[in-house]
Amino acid sequence: MLLKLEGIMSPDEVAACRALIDSGEWVDGNETSGHQSRLAKNNLQLRSGSAKERQAGEMVAAALGRTPRFVAAALPLKVFPPLFNRYGGGQAFGAHVDNAIRQVQGTEFRIRSDLSCTLFLTEPEDYDGGELVIEDLYGEQRVKLRAGDMVLYPASSLHHVTPVTRGERISSFFWLQSMVRDHGEREQLYRLDCSIQTLSAERGGQDPVVLELTNLYHNLLRRWADT
Repeated sequence: MLLKLEGIMSPDEVAACRALIDSGEWVDGNETSGHQSRLAKNNLQLRSGSAKERQAGEMVAAALGRTPRFVAAALPLKVFPPLFNRYGGGQAFGAHVDNAIRQVQGTEFRIRSDLSCTLFLTEPEDYDGGELVIEDLYGEQRVKLRAGDMVLYPASSLHHVTPVTRGERISSFFWLQSMVRDHGEREQLYRLDCSIQTLSAERGGQDPVVLELTNLYHNLLRRWADT
């Protein structure tokens, strides 16, 4: 399931995040790459482990926590600390698949990467190119969102970023381990949750159908989730 989430961060939050990271130290993006990604990657990345990366990452994490649709779709168990990248001057990221296991350097924190996330921090009219192209069963999905919007997609997907030929594309990217490993099960839970919320708004939370569907949702989550 590929999901576009609008308004994860407000314009003011985007501006505050950009002011913080724009003044940080940017290094070769391969600082945190695996072997396969190193062959395809050409971009810059905010210095890993720096104070500004941590502060900006906390801003992103706080915004995610205020977004019920993100929680419903991802069912996050563990979230990798957000990273930040920058593309310009023809830089791109060729076709690759994200590593199955991600570990924070110098720590024991690691996750199974079930979902990949890209939070856009540059308005699309400010740069040419820079589309995130994700391959799925329905073909290529090309993603270029407003600043503050995010795309959530399976980390198992083959994907790439097209060359940025004008301006700069700045984003936050990270991965998460979901409580529900299986993508199909997670999608069914998300669709069921959305239907429950719609019916609850129309009929009220104590409606018998809403209660029955809520019971079904939690029993499926109980069966499928790891905590």
